[in-house]
Amino acid sequence: NVLKRQTWKPQGINGDGTPFDSKFAGIPWLGKAEPWPACQNCGEPMPLFLQLNLETLPDVLRGEFGFGLLQLFYCTNADAGCESECESFFPFTPGKLVRIVEPDAEPQLIAIPDIAQIFPPKRIIGWQASDDYPNWEEGAEYGVELSDDEWESLADSGFPLSGDKLAGWPHWIQSIEYPRCPMCHERMRFVFQLDSNDHLPYMFGDLGCGHITQCPTHKTQVTFAWACS
Repeated sequence: NVLKRQTWKPQGINGDGTPFDSKFAGIPWLGKAEPWPACQNCGEPMPLFLQLNLETLPDVLRGEFGFGLLQLFYCTNADAGCESECESFFPFTPGKLVRIVEPDAEPQLIAIPDIAQIFPPKRIIGWQASDDYPNWEEGAEYGVELSDDEWESLADSGFPLSGDKLAGWPHWIQSIEYPRCPMCHERMRFVFQLDSNDHLPYMFGDLGCGHITQCPTHKTQVTFAWACS
């Protein structure tokens, strides 16, 4: 079934864990001499939104997105208006840092710097698998022909799934918005969905939804973008 994909909902518990753990917020892995990532606009340190240890993902995804740690830092400095100034809702814009790092040494022992908005950390301890289905627009791109009633039935059943999730189908708020890889211009693929007020108490615009995407060929090329209604 070309429509059905598997997605995984993160199972989080309160607490930070180690710098190598998959987590929302908290202390990331940083190299020995590496400063805490700062916003390119205001210069202030950016909170960690997400860290995924790509080697502890569900078995079928192990190595699919590369190896190491996928990290998303995102500036929440409302006083400087970085989100709007940097147009952080678009891919490959300032005001955020998305990267894959391969920890090749012991992490530095560091405390979270003085950040205006700090979120309580949640460590990801497991993944709950679910079936996922696309919206009508994405299904049509794959040549799937369903009646309006059938597409409406899928939408009424909550597909594509909202909330934070790994793989599956993106829950687009507006239209399909896969970016292109800056190296090869290939269409990037969906990796992780970060929704408003799920594991992180943060709202993207007006209940927006964000997506980390990756070039399937150049796996170090990752970015984050979001949209709201």
